[in-house]
Amino acid sequence: MRDPEQTKNTILLESANLFNTQGYKATSISDITKATGFTKGAIYRHFESKADLEKHALQQLSTMMFDRLGASIKAAPDFEQKFEAIFSFFEQYMESPFYEGGCPLMNAAVEVDDGLPELRTEARNILQQLKTSVRTLVINGIENGQVRSNIDTEAFVHIVIGSLEGGIMMSKLEGKRSPIQFIVAHLRTLVAKNIQS
Repeated sequence: MRDPEQTKNTILLESANLFNTQGYKATSISDITKATGFTKGAIYRHFESKADLEKHALQQLSTMMFDRLGASIKAAPDFEQKFEAIFSFFEQYMESPFYEGGCPLMNAAVEVDDGLPELRTEARNILQQLKTSVRTLVINGIENGQVRSNIDTEAFVHIVIGSLEGGIMMSKLEGKRSPIQFIVAHLRTLVAKNIQS
């Protein structure tokens, strides 16, 4: 007899991989049944709809990313090294991607322009979580006397996230590391400028 939790996790992981590599709209439930070996009935016993599965798959991918990135950030001793952990994660993405298909947040964001309201909501939640995490690092840096108090925190948050996501997109599209390397070099300079001397 199958373990229901294991079945659900298998469906979630396989569908997350398909959604992130093929696209949410392009991936059918039939694709997922082929990848998992489970029937449509088994899939719908664990997820209310394809939209529900898409939402949970994106949550799964983002949790994996935040867990890995969070551990590196937590281990870093100060503001500059915490951002270095973030930059290294993105910079190494071309050689050792954490998952196939590119950044799951960016992939979802591109597709939800044309609909998929549940997925749009989940993608926005993940973006907000990412912004909150970066913002917290800046605020903690100010409170610990590591960051200049006059930093424009909101501008910094948006520049860092937008630049990294754009750098990954360009590197993936061009098939080379240089775009993300240029971006990371610029962001390292931005961090250095805001270190409290």
